[in-house]
Formats: sequence, structure tokens, C-alpha cells
Amino acid sequence: MTMVKKQPRLGWGLFKGLGVAILVTLAGVAIFALVMQWVRPTEEAVRWFNQLLKLLAVAAGVWAATGKGQPGGLMRGALLGLTYMGLGVAMYALLSGQSASITSYLADLGMGVAGGGLCGMILSNISSK
Repeated sequence: MTMVKKQPRLGWGLFKGLGVAILVTLAGVAIFALVMQWVRPTEEAVRWFNQLLKLLAVAAGVWAATGKGQPGGLMRGALLGLTYMGLGVAMYALLSGQSASITSYLADLGMGVAGGGLCGMILSNISSK
């Protein structure tokens, strides 16, 4: 008799992963704001940090949402990345009053899908033992 590993429900995992991703983002922004008091980074450095923080947040969120060795990591990760980036794009558009180009928004969404999917794929292939 073989034991079938119970797969976590998508809704709860996505919600948990989004929560972790948002917390990582808030912590990263707060730390970077403190660092900016002593180091005056260029606009280019701020852009790079922003992109790296988004990828780190997606990776942490995917880890929380899927865990190691769970099936469907690619799709779960891609969905989490798309949802996280979609929320980020919407919040930026609403709160900043500025409008970035559609290609910029699409690039962010694509980065979220690709980064989340890749992270989910890697995590699903790591043994949970």
C-alpha cells in the first residue's frame, strides 16, 4: 500500500505566500530607508535594489506557499509571482499618482511569473526529508 502525500490547498498556500512576500517587502523597504540615511545611493542603485527585493519577496513567498518537495511548484510559484506583482503594480498606480509605461508593468508581471515559477520548480524538486 502506497501513501499519497496530501497536497496543500491552493487558496491557503497562496494567501500565506502573499503574506510572507508582503512582509519581506515591507522589511526590506524599511531597512533600505534606514540605510539611505547614511548612504546616498544613485537612482540606478535604488532601481536595482527594488528589483532584487521583489525577486527575494517572491522567492520567500513561494517557499512559504509551496514548501520543499510539493507537487505543482511551477504553477503555484508562477501564480504567486503574478499575484504579488499584480498587486504591486496596482498599488503603485493607485498610490503614486504616476503612470509607468505598459511595457514596464508587463515586465514586472513577467518577472514575477518567471521568478516565482522558477523558484517553485526548484523547491518542488528538493526532497522534503
